[in-house]
Amino acid sequence: MNATSKPENSLQHVLFGSLIGTTIEFFDFYIYANAAVLVFPQLFFPGTDSTTSVLQSLATFSIAFFARPIGSAVFGHYGDKIGRKTTLVVALLTMGISTVSIGFLPSYASVGIVAPILLMLCRFGQGVGLGGEWGGAVLLAIENAPPHKRAWYGMFPQLGAPIGLLLSGGTFLLLTNTMSSEDFLDYGWRIPFLASSLLVLVGFYIRLKITETVAFENAKQEQEEVKIPFLALLKSYRKELFFGTFAAVTTFVVFYLMTVFMLNWNTKELHFSNKEALLMQLFSVLFFAAFIPISAVIADKIGRRKMLIYASAAIAVFGLFFSLFLNSGSTILVALFLCLGMSLMGFTYGPIGTFLSELFPTTVRYSGASLTFNLAGIIGAAFAPMIAIWIATNYGLDFVGYYLSAAAVISVISLLVISKKEHQF
Repeated sequence: MNATSKPENSLQHVLFGSLIGTTIEFFDFYIYANAAVLVFPQLFFPGTDSTTSVLQSLATFSIAFFARPIGSAVFGHYGDKIGRKTTLVVALLTMGISTVSIGFLPSYASVGIVAPILLMLCRFGQGVGLGGEWGGAVLLAIENAPPHKRAWYGMFPQLGAPIGLLLSGGTFLLLTNTMSSEDFLDYGWRIPFLASSLLVLVGFYIRLKITETVAFENAKQEQEEVKIPFLALLKSYRKELFFGTFAAVTTFVVFYLMTVFMLNWNTKELHFSNKEALLMQLFSVLFFAAFIPISAVIADKIGRRKMLIYASAAIAVFGLFFSLFLNSGSTILVALFLCLGMSLMGFTYGPIGTFLSELFPTTVRYSGASLTFNLAGIIGAAFAPMIAIWIATNYGLDFVGYYLSAAAVISVISLLVISKKEHQF
């Protein structure tokens, strides 16, 4: 470490600062996912065909995944140029303002086509915010980590995903369980979006107290800064961008099949109540959260790349048994299916942030890690729920499983051919 480097952040401050930000961002992101299935089809996309309304609603859900690489490019540029701290604060505010605005939107019955247009604009803002948040939060953790514990440090921002999902699903469960359907559709659904403002204020305060990472300060002092990080990535790190993106695809496919697709399938096809579907999902998220730290410990012992290969191969096998559980008609087997899927999600999600960050040097790391992760989101998640619904409707659940297995095979191949070089921190 250079003698002129700034003092390091405390361990507690670093890990809590990275965790709280991603928790808020994913809470905001997932309350939209729940509302896209349970509320928006009726309020923003009314029609005689419920399936069409759901697909239109899920189309707005996918907008955020196309916005996320834009957020990655913009926030990544400034994160690599001026620092991680300021960029993270602005990304959090972008997400928060977009989310709270959804809580004030009028319905289709009030303003017609303007309502879904405003909804899409807000969803775009959510995507830009999360696209800038994720990479910075991961770097905040791992650039303060000792080399032998990078995956362990890097899993803390990853825990924000299951915690955010638990908070969002729990909020919707509480509201649907304590309010009439009429009141929930009238105003109750707005409460989570408006309440997000309180979480954003907490995250904003914590983020302001964090100092810049030592790795970034050292690179800046050594004048290693690149003029335009995005162009540097395209010039020197095309292979890392390409194969890193496809290495992360499975992470997105398995997650959105286990959440958005399954929430729709359980309520519309298996005829579970909203309460039953949300309870099963929330229970399975506990397995997601539990296996993130487990995967991080293993990844620090055997390597991040090897851990992801094993996890992706297991997901490929899991996809072959997709219909066995869901066609059973058994609540226990459906719940078991969700728990298995979320456990595998934890195995792949825990080390993915550290792995992608290690593909790039400090000067382009924010941009590189963010872009690979969020480009994978477009390929693996933007249309995954819609594709799965269409496949299940036209070809059956077996082929939804094959879709998941195919994505996992692509990730395994990408992980096998990608560079094994880890850049200095």
